[in-house]
Amino acid sequence: MKQKYLLKFSTIAFMLMFPLGFMAQTIKGKVTDSSGEPLPYINVVEKGNTANGMVSDDNGGFSITVKELPITLIVSSMGFKTKTVKVNTISFLTIVIDEDNALDEVVVVGSRNSNRTVVDTPVPVDIIDVQKLATQNGKVEINDILQFAAPSFNASKQSGSDGADHIVPASLRGLGPDQTLVLINGKRRHQSSLVNVFGTRGRGNSGTDLNAIPASAIKRIEVLRDGASAQYGSDAIAGVINIVLKDNTEGITAGITYGAYSTNVGSGWAEASGETLYNVNGKNRLDGKDKSFDGGTVKLDLNFGAKINDRGGFVNFTTEFLSKDNTLRPGFSWRKGYGSAGLEGFSFMVNSIIPLSDNTEVYAFGGRNYRDTDAYAYSRDSFTDGDNRAVPSIYPNGFTPRITSIITDNSLSAGLKHTLDNGWLVDFNNTYGINKFHYFIKDTNNASLGSASPVDFDGGGHSLSQNTTGLDFSKYFKDYAKGINFAFGLEYRTENFQIFSGEEASYGLYDTNGVILTNPATQTVAKDSNGDELPGGSQGFPGYSPDNVVNRSRTNMGLYFDTEVNITDSFLINAALRYEDYSDFGNTFNYKVASRYKVNNNLSFRGSVSSGFRAPSLAQVYYNLKFTNIVAGKSIPSLLSANNSTVTKAFGIGALQEEKALNTSIGFTYKKNGFTATIDAYSIAVDDRIILTDNFTDQAILGPLNVDAAQFFANGVDTKTSGVDIVLNYATTLGEYNKINVALIGNLNKLEIKEVHNGNLNPYTFFSGFSQAYLEAAAPDYKFGLNLGYTRKKFNANVTLTKFSDVQLQDFQWVDAPPTTKAEADALYTVATDTYKSLITTDLSLGYKISDKINVTVGANNLFNVYPTPQFDGWTDQGGMADSVQMGSDGAYYFTRLSFNL
Repeated sequence: MKQKYLLKFSTIAFMLMFPLGFMAQTIKGKVTDSSGEPLPYINVVEKGNTANGMVSDDNGGFSITVKELPITLIVSSMGFKTKTVKVNTISFLTIVIDEDNALDEVVVVGSRNSNRTVVDTPVPVDIIDVQKLATQNGKVEINDILQFAAPSFNASKQSGSDGADHIVPASLRGLGPDQTLVLINGKRRHQSSLVNVFGTRGRGNSGTDLNAIPASAIKRIEVLRDGASAQYGSDAIAGVINIVLKDNTEGITAGITYGAYSTNVGSGWAEASGETLYNVNGKNRLDGKDKSFDGGTVKLDLNFGAKINDRGGFVNFTTEFLSKDNTLRPGFSWRKGYGSAGLEGFSFMVNSIIPLSDNTEVYAFGGRNYRDTDAYAYSRDSFTDGDNRAVPSIYPNGFTPRITSIITDNSLSAGLKHTLDNGWLVDFNNTYGINKFHYFIKDTNNASLGSASPVDFDGGGHSLSQNTTGLDFSKYFKDYAKGINFAFGLEYRTENFQIFSGEEASYGLYDTNGVILTNPATQTVAKDSNGDELPGGSQGFPGYSPDNVVNRSRTNMGLYFDTEVNITDSFLINAALRYEDYSDFGNTFNYKVASRYKVNNNLSFRGSVSSGFRAPSLAQVYYNLKFTNIVAGKSIPSLLSANNSTVTKAFGIGALQEEKALNTSIGFTYKKNGFTATIDAYSIAVDDRIILTDNFTDQAILGPLNVDAAQFFANGVDTKTSGVDIVLNYATTLGEYNKINVALIGNLNKLEIKEVHNGNLNPYTFFSGFSQAYLEAAAPDYKFGLNLGYTRKKFNANVTLTKFSDVQLQDFQWVDAPPTTKAEADALYTVATDTYKSLITTDLSLGYKISDKINVTVGANNLFNVYPTPQFDGWTDQGGMADSVQMGSDGAYYFTRLSFNL
């Protein structure tokens, strides 16, 4: 069957490429201002062919391949007059443009990036200058940068959430972390092997770890806020994030950043809770130290670029070291370690292109990220306080386990681009990536071993690898209509998911002789002095056993066709079709149609409709674990059952199928006299979303497995997400030196659960109000950011005010006393609803250019130390005084940065 599709596809490709026999030509040049200074991020586009264009690099350079001469280039950018340049012959061009107040794109305030949102595209795209943002706001990781730069992007650090403490789940438009596709230089990035399970946003999902990519290696990030499965395949339901790596060819840039969080949380905490609290205002801390600041963060980054030849070849290297200490925030005795994880990490990234001729180039990029992370689990009381999880001889006063991990991400992409004599651009590429997550549990014990227990354990872990091979063809036909662009290609992808076991003591339950329990009929489980059985496995996080070991793979093939037709100078239509065939669940066919109509030079309307899908991840199909859940202070042996297991089938849970989506959007763009606006409304209906169910307790099935509860992955709900993205920007110059930028970015978002597919299972056990609240709170109902930027000669100042809507979650009372009837659920809604009030945070940065080579920036994020509304009843899901919602739970962060340009 696959050979038949490949034969048809090859025949079509040959027929499309065979006609026409002219030689493509490449125009190279540089854009400067009137003083001769190179200008980066300037739009250079072929007139009449908006699909053929680029943005100038950090040195003002550009390179465009055209079918024939003469042609006209249009050069434009925020703050500069648009210029047209007639090109009759091939020669190096130096294009000088003059300053103006007219804007062509919306920008992130203070970044001086001329490409914030492209106003002429038929779908909304944000273009974010990460390097400049990172130097101004002190944020050291990609998730934190995008949280306050992209209107519908949401991510906040979790706590007490096992693996999610180490890899932060992020999302677009309130959908799942795995419903956003991530690309690097336009090529698919592998996902993390982690599936979010316990106490976190994105439960049951596996996303891409954006923080594994060093911010100092990134030139810009393009955020497509629209469904794109028909163009890119699985995962692109909410949109696409494309990370463009640096390509500068001269000099060294470096930076040193240091910052820390204030531990001051205000007064009245102990009085309001009525209990002894830990980590209040830097006192009574788990680590035994009084601190006014914690979470100390150090980042060292270095970037170097060099030319390879005279044809525009380059190689660009980035290295980055990042160290962050744990934060500790108010918690009860059972959650002494509430706060965000610490880490030490090192990463490098390489990006290169080597032109072999005017029409052929080879390229490669990739890198490695290593992180040693450290997070606190829930505390265990002492045996004298009634907790037999602590070995008295080792921890007479109880203990707080640490879940640490070694996370490695490796990736390599290489390919060849060639422009044929008849004008077709061919791109052949292979991209490989692998994520490995290895648990090490420290400051803990295996109670069933008694005083012989180790205090740290190798818990095993999991990995996910992905290899993608693609062949793409594209060509612009200038002489049809007002220009038509065709693109088509094929993609073949293999994936492999593995779970590897830890050491025996990390998962084992031992008998009275210290021998691992294998036959309960002949062995006696070790007991405490009260006659109660002692729990096995490492406390905090149990290791993976040989029974959990998985090594599963799958393949898929995709074929796509994409066209963009300029019917008139004002009216554009884009259409795409894609067929995918998966080895494990079948095939899908998806489409997309988008359009843009220019009313005049200032006003355009745009819209799109598309179908989409997301294949169930291998982790969702095969992940399994026996663990100890803590309910009402008691240890409950629990099972997360693999989707393909007989236990799952016994409960009536079917094999996972793809999620199916329908996306629609409509919006407009406007620009005039320094002001730009893009406003886009959207609706995303997703059927058969994969969820992680709540706990079932049917002992007829679970009894023989020696567990009291079980959870499953299932195609559990249909949802509808609707909202509006808003990006407004105004830039002006007062006098000769004073530049002012004002921008408002915002997102209004609402997710509704339309139907729960519980089958014959109890709906309150299948997907309770507790789990539904997590799904609905993936994004706040609204988030607005007002950005103010001012520049005068060597000085710049930036202020960002971010308004978060209120957030409602259901607390842990739902888990402590799970409802089985509507009456019980309604009763819980009245007592177990936690409301986090709407809040505003303020970020401030001040920068000064000491010399041509040195810049200094000082500032504060969350300047006024705002926290989510405290919940003093002790029932929050993450165990602190508040769950990690809105701006997160770390408080004010003060930073300074030195930047060098050598």
